[in-house]
Amino acid sequence: MERWVPLFPVSASAHADAVDHLYFFLILVSGFFTALIFVSILAFSIRYRRSRHPVPRAAPKSIGLELFWTAIPFMITLVMFVWGLKVYMDGETPPHGAQDIYVVGKQWMWKVQHPEGRREMNELHVPVNTPIKLTLTSQDVIHSFYLPVFRMKQDAIPGQYRTLWFQANRTGSYHLFCAEYCGTNHSKMIGQVVVMDEHDYDAWLSGVDNARPVESGAKLFVEYDCVSCHGTGQRVRCPTLGGLFGTYVKLQDGSSVVFDEQYIRESILYPEAKIVAGFPLAMSTFKGQLNEEQIIDLIAYIKSLSPASTSAEKRQ
Repeated sequence: MERWVPLFPVSASAHADAVDHLYFFLILVSGFFTALIFVSILAFSIRYRRSRHPVPRAAPKSIGLELFWTAIPFMITLVMFVWGLKVYMDGETPPHGAQDIYVVGKQWMWKVQHPEGRREMNELHVPVNTPIKLTLTSQDVIHSFYLPVFRMKQDAIPGQYRTLWFQANRTGSYHLFCAEYCGTNHSKMIGQVVVMDEHDYDAWLSGVDNARPVESGAKLFVEYDCVSCHGTGQRVRCPTLGGLFGTYVKLQDGSSVVFDEQYIRESILYPEAKIVAGFPLAMSTFKGQLNEEQIIDLIAYIKSLSPASTSAEKRQ
């Protein structure tokens, strides 16, 4: 039995170390000034306590002293700001080529979808030393995907896609929590992240033969007759989608918007919200017909489309 209680969870990613170093710096600075203030109060209370001595005259003002105690705190807070901004931006900007994994939160579980087709419930298997980008949403209320060992946390919000990325640098099984109160069984919305060697992860992925999100999305694209309007036939009444992902599309009001996951989801559920320039509103809503997992599959399929897979119509 261990005779000590760890004050912090283990550090299982490079970002965790960066967060810890910033946190220790903030504690050190706060502790130093807290001690300095209280020691000064005690010393001045004794040195200048009320006595029979006459009240001394006010000391002359010192511009240099005032500049000193203004500049030093400013420089310290500036260091905190720049350091904190770097740690924040590093945690918010996934590297190019990071592995995409979709996560849907619902009362009271986490549903995970790997691009290779493997699905999980309250578990997330990832390879070690590989950047992982999670795209999160919620099917009902606000949840919060919290990984203490990676020092990462991101809210899963209904109707929105939020991203979180990490790169685990040590294998093992680690706790996964929902850090936002989400109802009666909130405390039971827990799971684990399993970090595996590359070889073990590949073997785990091949253990179940599930349809990949791209394949499921392709079936939905045909099943819901999306291909009739967004395809290449004579009935085309909407923009073709090949190669659009990540680009800007021009809207009827003259503005532009990034063709990303959020825009695709909004167009599926609320097609009247942002209409592409040059096309009339011909699409009906699929709200209530598709769940979040099906929308994710459709997004995966649309992302996979290349310009060659559609007609050469001009992008709007």
